[in-house]
Amino acid sequence: MLGLKLPTDPRWVNIVEKNIDEILTDHAYCEQKAASTAISLIVSFPEYTELTQEMIALSREEMAHFKMVHDRILERGQVLGRDRKDEYVIKLLQFFPKGGSRTTQLVHRLLYAALIEARSCERFRLLSEQLQDKELAEFYHKLMISEAGHYTMFLKFAREYGNLEEVNIKWQALLEYEAEIMKNLGKKETVHG
Repeated sequence: MLGLKLPTDPRWVNIVEKNIDEILTDHAYCEQKAASTAISLIVSFPEYTELTQEMIALSREEMAHFKMVHDRILERGQVLGRDRKDEYVIKLLQFFPKGGSRTTQLVHRLLYAALIEARSCERFRLLSEQLQDKELAEFYHKLMISEAGHYTMFLKFAREYGNLEEVNIKWQALLEYEAEIMKNLGKKETVHG
């Protein structure tokens, strides 16, 4: 359903389980960045009313997720650690050239967002199925469902605002590129890395 070309090695969950606090911190920042992305799309493309309405709702939802993850961190007797660079996103953002029309820029941003949500969904599914901590596994199951909805929403908007055939070609190329990135990731207790 997600269309990812390279699935995460299930052994990634073993890495995560050795340091749950690290992935929770990374996850919290992923939620915060997702909210920022939604707000950025509103600021950059306010004339797209339906997108703006959805991004208002999404920014609220992502901040609610941030709070949920932050609460988990506090329940574990920890504090939110510092944010670190997301190698996955940095590499992913190098795929499309800068510039182009406003519509092209919007479509590219929507495709990036769709792919990030798809990979998060896939990773959360693994966590929900394999974590020994059943409460945390259930937590990730609920978030997996949410991420799947975000993925389909971003992809729907990209296809709606861009030329459908062109968008589908770009999406497939981005999926292939992402698979190459993923060959060198999956060795850290981070959501995408």
